Amino acid sequence: MATMKPLGSRTLTLRTRKADHLPGITAVARIDRRTKNLTKRLNPGEIAIIDHIDLDRVGAEALVTHGAAAVINVAAGISGRYPNQGPQIIVESGLPCIDNASPELFKHVKDGDIIRVHEGMVYRQGHLVGQGEVQTTDSISEAMARARSRLPEQIEGFVTNTMEYVRKESALLIDGVGVPDLRTDLTGRHALVVVRGYHYKEDLATLRPYVREYRPVLIGVDGGADALIEAGYVPDLIIGDFDSVSATALRCGAELVVHAFRDGRAPGLERVQQLGLEAVLFPATAMSEDIAILLADEKGADLIVAVGTHLTLEEFLDKGRAGMASTWLTRLRVGSKLVDAKGVSRLYQSRVSWASLLTLAVAAAITICVALSVTPVGHVWITGLVDLWNAFIFWQLGLFS
Repeated sequence: MATMKPLGSRTLTLRTRKADHLPGITAVARIDRRTKNLTKRLNPGEIAIIDHIDLDRVGAEALVTHGAAAVINVAAGISGRYPNQGPQIIVESGLPCIDNASPELFKHVKDGDIIRVHEGMVYRQGHLVGQGEVQTTDSISEAMARARSRLPEQIEGFVTNTMEYVRKESALLIDGVGVPDLRTDLTGRHALVVVRGYHYKEDLATLRPYVREYRPVLIGVDGGADALIEAGYVPDLIIGDFDSVSATALRCGAELVVHAFRDGRAPGLERVQQLGLEAVLFPATAMSEDIAILLADEKGADLIVAVGTHLTLEEFLDKGRAGMASTWLTRLRVGSKLVDAKGVSRLYQSRVSWASLLTLAVAAAITICVALSVTPVGHVWITGLVDLWNAFIFWQLGLFS
């Protein structure tokens, strides 16, 4: 027997077994220490078990979008370092959210097991295998308030990381040292850099007229390449460490740029070689989305439109990485050449308006009528049309006679 759980405007069918008569949610468990790997396997109605301290907004939205029936986190969803938004998104979506669960869950529960979750308790085959803290709107509000009180510490750390990044990457930021040569020509063109981040689907949808008219160079950053393909495009460039991009995207024919560490290590290169593909290396300590923007700028792009990238201080902190300092400095380096997709969608209007199209259609109709009326061929066409019309009228009259 299947139980139903509402989630916003959706209804999820939970795959239950013998424990249907027991309280709580009984469903298949998907377990992985990396949230983005888990969401690739997560099906609607399954329970997600993760190990994600300070669950960020992107990870939470992915869990909700893929239809998780509940989220169990063996780490602290909000540790208090900064006000991350993940647990709040899960709770507001109506999903049970359990934090600080027993780490032993990763020993006792295997991917695909049937488990039951009730009031923070986790059962497998009738035995209690773990428990955690059930998060509510009130508990998350309290945790977020405590985290906000520590924002000055985070900003101080952010400034320290920024100075360290300047020390390591001044040659790249100032003179473009280390930027690889490419086959793809960006000189004088627009570049659309897509990251699978905040609201990337909505932004890509609003940019369709812009992409159709300007034909920008399409740059996918890791999973952003899959986002482009899902939207009906083919990437021209794919940049990243290639840990979250599909093999299908890598084989789409795009030029591949592997983000490597400064010491030359490039874990993504091994995957490229296993697929029988070629790639160039871009060693840098910056984040992949930042080196994509720096690459487009250094190769002569006139305008860089960013989709799904991090823009505000809240987003920087929510990402929870020291490397976010590179994002801030990259934007200083590129300047007004870089615009966010939301700004483009608000400011951009197609250069061909509906009024212009209507005027063109009327003018074309008038031109055709004039041509038919003054040329011998036009007279023949008009005579033929009159005959057809008369035949149609006689046929209609015959139906009622």
